[in-house]
Amino acid sequence: MHVVFRTDASVDIGTGHVMRCLTLADSFVRHGASCTFVCRPHPGNLAGQISARGHAVVLLEGRDAAPDGRLAHAAWLGATQAQDAAECAAILNAGERPAWLVVDHYALDAEWETALRAGVDSVMVIDDLADRRHDCDLLLDQTFGRDPAAYADLVPAHARLLCGAKYAMLRPDFARLRSHSVARRRDGTLRHVLVSLGGVDKPNATQRVLEALAGATLALQTRITVVMGPTAPWLDQVRAFAAQMKLPVEVLVGVNDMARLMADADFAIGAAGATAWERCSLGLPAAMVVLAPNQGFAAARLADAGAALVLDLDGDFDARLKAIVARLQRDGGELAWMSANALRITEGTGCELVRAALGSS
Repeated sequence: MHVVFRTDASVDIGTGHVMRCLTLADSFVRHGASCTFVCRPHPGNLAGQISARGHAVVLLEGRDAAPDGRLAHAAWLGATQAQDAAECAAILNAGERPAWLVVDHYALDAEWETALRAGVDSVMVIDDLADRRHDCDLLLDQTFGRDPAAYADLVPAHARLLCGAKYAMLRPDFARLRSHSVARRRDGTLRHVLVSLGGVDKPNATQRVLEALAGATLALQTRITVVMGPTAPWLDQVRAFAAQMKLPVEVLVGVNDMARLMADADFAIGAAGATAWERCSLGLPAAMVVLAPNQGFAAARLADAGAALVLDLDGDFDARLKAIVARLQRDGGELAWMSANALRITEGTGCELVRAALGSS
């Protein structure tokens, strides 16, 4: 079986769409399929990382065309939907007919999907906005608490809906390390803080977090691990700031063992995106920083479930983060409570559920 993915990463888009597609593609390859990624070469794209994982990558033309303003995220495409569809159609027609075309892009909707239908057997859409129509056979929204009714008028009647964090697509090592992660955090002690604000972190929230932690009430032996992407524009500045902090801080770039890092951390300060499901699968308590409006829904649902705390990058950010850290340092009961709630969100086996659904649809 051949599967084609249409997704992008950039300084504006971030890396989350590509990373979750990579997780699904890796699962397909483990079961004998082949995968091709079609991407536009935006600044901050992950074509090299996709290729390094063993998948074919086809880059579209670098365009600077005026986007179709009909969609809220249209500017992320770098072309009109018609232009993008025409380029993708030529790629599909030149190779092996795909069993599935997987689309994960906020700037694409039913217009694009309908234009590509003739060249593929089936279309899958990955979405978490429920803000536009899709012409698909299967739609995945891995947001915790997402009601399938949100898509009732947005997809064809025959489309199969996979909704909820049960289907969160995580790499196998998260499920494998789940029991280890649960066992090591039973005492609720705060000794190791993991900071991960996404692969790009355009607003430099990472440094805002480190500035707050530098003035927080933390034992001097508390370790801080910072994870950033290789395309993060503030990487050098963060490294310089971390080097002069009194607390031991390690800045890691482009890590391949995020599951291990999360399992060995006591508390995380992270983006309210796809990594939220990774943290939940390991029972890692977290303060989620909402970096984009589209992250608000999932963040609110996780906060309501007691699985995480939520922070906005407003004027009170430093004071609120310091207060959270001081409270957790004094009493580990809240850490244990959040961990137990997070574990109920997802078990980390969603990728296999999704792959199996594509194989049977």
